[in-house]
Amino acid sequence: MKNSGREKLSDKKFDNSVCDEDFTNKLFERLVALRIEFKNVDFRYCIFDAAYIRNCSFRDCNFTGCKFLSCNLVGTSFEGCNFNYAIFEKTQIDNDILEVGCPGPENLKLKFARSLRLNYQQIGDSKSANKAMSIELQATGEHLHKAWSSKESYYRNKYQGIKRFKVFSEWLEFKLLDIIWGNGESAWKLCRAVLVVLFIISLIHNIGFGDPTLVKSYFEALLISPQLFLGIDKPSTYPKLYLSAIFLIRLIMFGFFMSILIKRFNRR
Repeated sequence: MKNSGREKLSDKKFDNSVCDEDFTNKLFERLVALRIEFKNVDFRYCIFDAAYIRNCSFRDCNFTGCKFLSCNLVGTSFEGCNFNYAIFEKTQIDNDILEVGCPGPENLKLKFARSLRLNYQQIGDSKSANKAMSIELQATGEHLHKAWSSKESYYRNKYQGIKRFKVFSEWLEFKLLDIIWGNGESAWKLCRAVLVVLFIISLIHNIGFGDPTLVKSYFEALLISPQLFLGIDKPSTYPKLYLSAIFLIRLIMFGFFMSILIKRFNRR
């Protein structure tokens, strides 16, 4: 092992615009910059610790592998910057970085959004955490889909044989849970899933225990389906196995609903 050559710069301040500079592999402690323009600056593998960078602008800068620890970046804009493998912890940063700073590849995009989601949760910014979660889920779905279906050399070299089948099963599970409850992020999708269950219950009730030839009986079955789903009404003509299946589905749906509520309140 040898020294990484990281240079430590403590209590420094930028007074003028910076252009075409190389600050690779630096440790900035308590760095200060106010209304400074940075253009085409290389910050690869840098660590920003307790930096105060307010109302600055970064254009075409490289932040590959950077770490932002307990920094204040409020009002700072980023345009055309590279944030591959960047990590954020307890950092104040505007959530528009999720729109302009996401890496291109889906696997890097989801890691970037996940780091920012955890960062926003640490500082109690629930709105930004929800926004980051949405982007993370979208990128995860795209990544899993490409992992088993794409013909790109990266995916075909990395996912072969049993790995490709495994990632296909992960994608299938991801899509199924996304349809049912948005992978824990959509109360609307969960309500939609409950409505589908109620419709199926009413259909089974009418076909198996009602008169399927009458249109009126379908409406009546829809009216009593909530009572059957909630366990208020338990017809003696129903098989025990069918009642148990309804009970199990009700528990699962209730568990999903409570999980969504807990996640929302935890972020606050």
